[in-house]
Amino acid sequence: MGRGRAKAKQTKVARELKYRSHDTDLSALAQELASQKARSEERDSDERDYWSDDTDRRD
Repeated sequence: MGRGRAKAKQTKVARELKYRSHDTDLSALAQELASQKARSEERDSDERDYWSDDTDRRD
């Protein structure tokens, strides 16, 4: 017992998030996603370079 207030608050917050109008800055979002993708690709290439001298020999 005692979950009534917590659930009511969660419901209230969920409704606010669902129905409140959001002013989304799409250009800032696109820029952030592009920078994350570039960092991810950079990290992947560094990992490949580190392990490039190792070969998987399954002879």
